[in-house]
Amino acid sequence: MTRRILALGYGGLAYAAFLAAITYTIGFLADAVVPKGVDDGATGPVWLAVAVDAGLLGVFAVQHSVMARPWFKRWWTRFIPAAVERSTFVLLSSLAVGLLLWQWRPLTAQVWSVETPWLRVLLWTVCGLGWGVLVLSTFLIGHFDLFGLRQVLARARESGYAEPGFRQPMLYRVVRRPIMVGFIIAFWATPDMSAGHLLFAAAATGYILIAVRFEEHDLRQALGEPYEQYARQVPRFVPRVRPVSERVEA
Repeated sequence: MTRRILALGYGGLAYAAFLAAITYTIGFLADAVVPKGVDDGATGPVWLAVAVDAGLLGVFAVQHSVMARPWFKRWWTRFIPAAVERSTFVLLSSLAVGLLLWQWRPLTAQVWSVETPWLRVLLWTVCGLGWGVLVLSTFLIGHFDLFGLRQVLARARESGYAEPGFRQPMLYRVVRRPIMVGFIIAFWATPDMSAGHLLFAAAATGYILIAVRFEEHDLRQALGEPYEQYARQVPRFVPRVRPVSERVEA
């Protein structure tokens, strides 16, 4: 009983860490509300800021990619209960993000700044839409599974847990990676782009483009032909625009 309660509390802690990390990241990139934004902090040599920031982004990329691989999960669950494997991944990812935000070095040189009021509002709206697409997409495929809560809850209830089956709900019929599309939109849609924000957006986007290929390789290995067919029919990031003649026939 004690272990089940501890696992449930651990899962709740990991989820709270995720909520804190994602909420702070939104304010960090918007340079608003939070104590430290992407352009805040002590300035120093450009080369040092770039090296530190790139290293912090690299720490997150390595941690996130390695722990997401099936071979690592098989090895890792030899030492920790399978029920808390996802929560551990979420917690360590959140801590890696926290380290990134805490130690980030600003690069304040201005890349662009939009002064037109209506265009600024439009860009902030698009940014908010990106975060909204991200959050909605997690719920479409099982938000509480994705962040480990259902797994620890199943252990607390002493009931079996099964991974959600392969589905194509709503946004997933338009693009295969709507969560990542949401991230990319949110990273780039800003009326004020500093060199530091540009470094963050470019590095994070590059990581996404590489990481999804590893993830889709794993999905092809696990799901086989159903995923192969899905990949042929639905584009990865950019919705496919059908010719007018096809839309009329449909």
